[in-house]
Amino acid sequence: MTTRPTRHRTRAALAVTALLGSAVLATLPVSSASAAGEGLAVQYRTSASGATADQSEPWLKLRNTGSAAVSLSQVKIRYYFKADSANASYRFACSWAVKGCSVITGTFGTLANPTSTADRYLEIGFTPAAGSLAPGADTGDMQLRFYQSTWQTLNQGDDYSFSGAQTSYADWTKVTAQLSGSTLWGTAPGGNTPDPTPTPTPTDPGPSGATLFDDFSYASSTDPALSAHGWNVRSNAGGPGVPGATWDPSKVTFSSEGGSSVMNMETSSAGTGSTTTHTEVLTKNTKFKNGTYAARVKFSDAPKYGPDGDHIVQTFFTINDLKAPMADDYAEYDFEYLPNGGWGEPANILYTTSWETYDPDPWQAVNQHSESRQSFAGWHDLVVTIDNDAITYSIDGRLFGTHGSQYLPERPMSINFNQWLIDLNGQTSTTARAYDQRVDYVLHVKDQVLTPAQVAAKVAALRGAGTSFVDEVPAS
Repeated sequence: MTTRPTRHRTRAALAVTALLGSAVLATLPVSSASAAGEGLAVQYRTSASGATADQSEPWLKLRNTGSAAVSLSQVKIRYYFKADSANASYRFACSWAVKGCSVITGTFGTLANPTSTADRYLEIGFTPAAGSLAPGADTGDMQLRFYQSTWQTLNQGDDYSFSGAQTSYADWTKVTAQLSGSTLWGTAPGGNTPDPTPTPTPTDPGPSGATLFDDFSYASSTDPALSAHGWNVRSNAGGPGVPGATWDPSKVTFSSEGGSSVMNMETSSAGTGSTTTHTEVLTKNTKFKNGTYAARVKFSDAPKYGPDGDHIVQTFFTINDLKAPMADDYAEYDFEYLPNGGWGEPANILYTTSWETYDPDPWQAVNQHSESRQSFAGWHDLVVTIDNDAITYSIDGRLFGTHGSQYLPERPMSINFNQWLIDLNGQTSTTARAYDQRVDYVLHVKDQVLTPAQVAAKVAALRGAGTSFVDEVPAS
C-alpha cells in the first residue's frame, strides 16, 4: 500500500465519483384498494427497445405510496411475457441497482391462464437485507435483465409488459406489485392473478473461470490452514504508516458474525510510534492479474475503544513490487477508506486508485483515482474488474469509477487487506485506542469480468455447496 500525500495527487485524473442516492419518483396513483396505510407503485423503462433483442431489460422502480413503512422482503413485482417456445428456459440477472443487486431475487413462473401476450412471468423479490421502504421513498433504479439460457434472440414485441417506446421511467400498470399477497399495483393479463409464488431461481453467476475464494473460516492467525491456503499475516517492520509501528499478527482474529465467519483486523495506538500496531493479511503468491476481484468488507468510523480522530486507512487492494523508481511495470489497485481524513482531507473519504508507477523520493506518481466524501461505515461489497481495456470499481452494486487502459497491469499481483495509521496528527492523545476492519470473504475469478450480481451469485453458490476455500488460480 503506497503512502501518498494529497499534494502529490495533482497528476491524477479525477474519474467517475460515487453514484449516490436515487432519483425521486413522481407522485404515483394506487391502482387498487388496499389495507389502510398500504400503497405501492411501479415505474418502468427499457434499455433494450427493439422488438427483438439478445435479452429483455425491464428496468424498474418501486415506490411506497402509503402512509406506513413497507418491508421489502414482503413485496413481489411481476413482469409478464410470452415465451418464444414451449421449451424455452430463461435466466435472470441484475446489472445494477441502487440498493445493490445482492438483495434482489429473480424467479420465473408459468401463468395458469395463458394469453396471446403472456404465458410466463419474471417475479422480482427482495431479501431481508433490503430493509424497508419509508412512506414516499423509492428503491431507485433496478436495472434488470433476462435472456434465454441458449442466448437465442428474444421476440419481446409481443410481450404483455414490454413497451419499446418506454425509454424513460413512467407509471406502468402492466407490471403488478404485491405486498404480503395483496395486489396493490397493476393488472395481470387475461384474468391471471399473481399467485402462487415460484421456487426461487438463482441469479446467473456468469462465466466460469479459475477461482480463488476464501470465507476466512480459521481459528486464529496461527492456524496452519491459513498459511496452507496461501496467506501471510504480516509481522515484518516497515511502511506504510507511522514510523516505529509494528505489524502484529496476533491482532488478526476470526469469529462469527451474522452466521458467517469473518476476519477482524485491529489497529491500535497510544499516540507514539512504539505503541502503534498495524495489521495486514496478504497472499504469498503474486499470481493475480486480469479478472474480477471482490470482497465484503466492514469499515468503521469510530474506534472500538478510546478517543477518535486518528488518520487511519482501511483497505482492500492488489499490488506488485516497485522494481525501480518510476518503473513502468508496477501495478496497484486500491480501495482505501479514511474515516477521519488524512492526506490533507478533513473528514471521511473513500478513494479508489489505479497506479501506473511512482517515485518515493522525491515523491511523484502516475495514477488515476475516484473519490467520495461521505461515511462508508458498515458492510460493503467491493468489486474491481480488470480486462484489456479498463479498470472498473463498484461498491454495493453501484459504479464508483472507471480508469483508463494506461493503468492496466503488466505483471501479476498479490491480494491484500491492511489497516494502518498515516500519522499521529489526527489524534495526539496518549490514551490507548483501537480500530477494527472486518472481512467476510474474498473472491478472484481469473480473466473473467463479472457483474456485482454475478459476484453475489457465485459467492452464494460456493457457500451453498459448502465451500469455505478454493484456489484454482495457477502460479504465474
